[in-house]
Amino acid sequence: MRDRKLRIGRIPYANLFPIFYALEKECDCSSYEFVEGVPSKVNRMLRDGGIDVSPSSSIEYLRNPLYYRIIDSHSVSSRGPVGSIFLFSSKPIEELDGTVVYATSQSETSVGLLEVVLKKFYGVHCTVQSSKRPESSGGEAFLLIGDDALKYSNSLLNEVTRHSLLSYDLGEIWYRRTGLPFVFALWIIGAGCHGEEGWRQKLLNNFVKDLDNVKVVALKNLSGIAKHAPLRTFMSEEEIISYWSKLDYELTAEHRKGLELFNQYLKELSYF
Repeated sequence: MRDRKLRIGRIPYANLFPIFYALEKECDCSSYEFVEGVPSKVNRMLRDGGIDVSPSSSIEYLRNPLYYRIIDSHSVSSRGPVGSIFLFSSKPIEELDGTVVYATSQSETSVGLLEVVLKKFYGVHCTVQSSKRPESSGGEAFLLIGDDALKYSNSLLNEVTRHSLLSYDLGEIWYRRTGLPFVFALWIIGAGCHGEEGWRQKLLNNFVKDLDNVKVVALKNLSGIAKHAPLRTFMSEEEIISYWSKLDYELTAEHRKGLELFNQYLKELSYF
């Protein structure tokens, strides 16, 4: 019999570092098994039953709402600039019609948001093409997310390149156009936990309580957590705290309205 542990997806992006850091420091994690992967990998594992719960892309939930349960009061969202989802372009976004935009395959939510921004907000129709290194693909525009976006924006090696490019924060554009938060990720429970054995439900209940507690602890101690963040290799502690302060970890009725509007736009674009 395998160990009775709750399998938790762990995305190694800076936006979730405060939560996971506080979770490991403040809680007894002996009954949790953390399984690391980029958003697309974690989504797939949750879908296939390889993990039980994770902070997964909001688009994964929207595609399969009957398959998952949302953990209330938790998300990774923004009300304005998110600071780590950027479209970089050699020309104004309004002039990108007919071009190819290269994008990472790590997060389908960000790519879906890009499609909404281009087509619904600017009336621009581009071919969005997946690339392992969008910034090196030679196109007129590219999308970077997460730590890659932070690194590119902050790296001195890109100083000259950055000054020749326009940058668009997709979280900022969304908020300006809709007035609603954008939900990048939700904490969701996979179908494998529905009606499961009592031991797993007990572990899940404990985990939700731990998650509630560590969110409060983490947000009160961002300055202390920043001292341990991997981002310190290319960002100052002040810059790290400023980035985390842009993020919104709540999930209110307003967040759900933003999520539903995103869902509506995706359906109008026949995204799924």
